Amino acid sequence: MRQESDKFRRRDNRPQKREEPKVIEENENQLEGRNALTEALRSGRTIDKVFIAAGDTDRALQHLAAQAKEAGAVVVPVDRRKLDFMSYTHSHQGVIALAAARDYYSIDDILQEAADRGETPLIVICDELSDPHNLGAIIRSAECAGAHGVIIPKRRSVGLTATVAKASAGAVEYMKVAKVSNINNAIAELKEKGVWIFGTAAEGSVPMYKADLTGPAAIVIGNEGQGMSQLVRKNCDMLVHIPMKGQISSLNASAAAAILLYEAVRQRI
Repeated sequence: MRQESDKFRRRDNRPQKREEPKVIEENENQLEGRNALTEALRSGRTIDKVFIAAGDTDRALQHLAAQAKEAGAVVVPVDRRKLDFMSYTHSHQGVIALAAARDYYSIDDILQEAADRGETPLIVICDELSDPHNLGAIIRSAECAGAHGVIIPKRRSVGLTATVAKASAGAVEYMKVAKVSNINNAIAELKEKGVWIFGTAAEGSVPMYKADLTGPAAIVIGNEGQGMSQLVRKNCDMLVHIPMKGQISSLNASAAAAILLYEAVRQRI
């Protein structure tokens, strides 16, 4: 018995091969949740396939599935556990849709949107945001404030993922988002076309209430950790700050964007 015990002990002490966790990349064309699908259908976006929780008797969900089918989508009832496995947001509400490939817009498209609406351009530039919830919330605020577009960089930034779409509450379907190779080149292009660049920074010399946001304006929001990069900061026409009255010295990126967007709205009324 002792020999057998030693044998098992030696076997147990052998180094175990560690299994590497699987990394699953988010599909930018996957929409999760009822609101995201509703707004996608309303905006005319092409939906290829809809996965819906099998056996769910919720009338609103069934009606949404019928709308998707009428729009040409293939509706597939699946076990809720499969939806859980597919979900990136972990809040799919019984429905996940796969949309046709969505194109990003250009800076010219954003400026043309303003021209078509007969309005002075109002743009948000996101400098390397990494949190999809922040980007989604910024797109939502920008759409509600009547902004004409949001600009994000291709690298070191979250894209239009399922989490971003859900956090935007469907606003991503109506907001033009440009994905550029270089934020500083984008800033230079906007300047050439008469747009003033307002960077947000705690040490900004101008309180936001004194910044003139009535003209063509782009508001730059820095990333969650370091804020704007040094070169982006240098290329801004003006650095503005939001007056802080409490003990905390900074705001969440999406909250800062919303405050500045609505200051622009106030000034433009």
